[in-house]
Amino acid sequence: MRVAVDVPRCVASGQCVLLAPDVFDQRDEDGTVVLLDEAPSAELYDAVRQSATACPAAAIRLTES
Repeated sequence: MRVAVDVPRCVASGQCVLLAPDVFDQRDEDGTVVLLDEAPSAELYDAVRQSATACPAAAIRLTES
């Protein structure tokens, strides 16, 4: 799995960080998403998929490989 984020689209809700803190973080100054791991390990796949689904701005894109 590959993860990409559309940072300008992010509304800083933080759902991704709550669900997958090993993959996502937020900038201190505005809460915008920071991608920590664009190719997470398989044990994180479910949490990353949940993050993409929960994102209110649909700013997370996943590519299954």
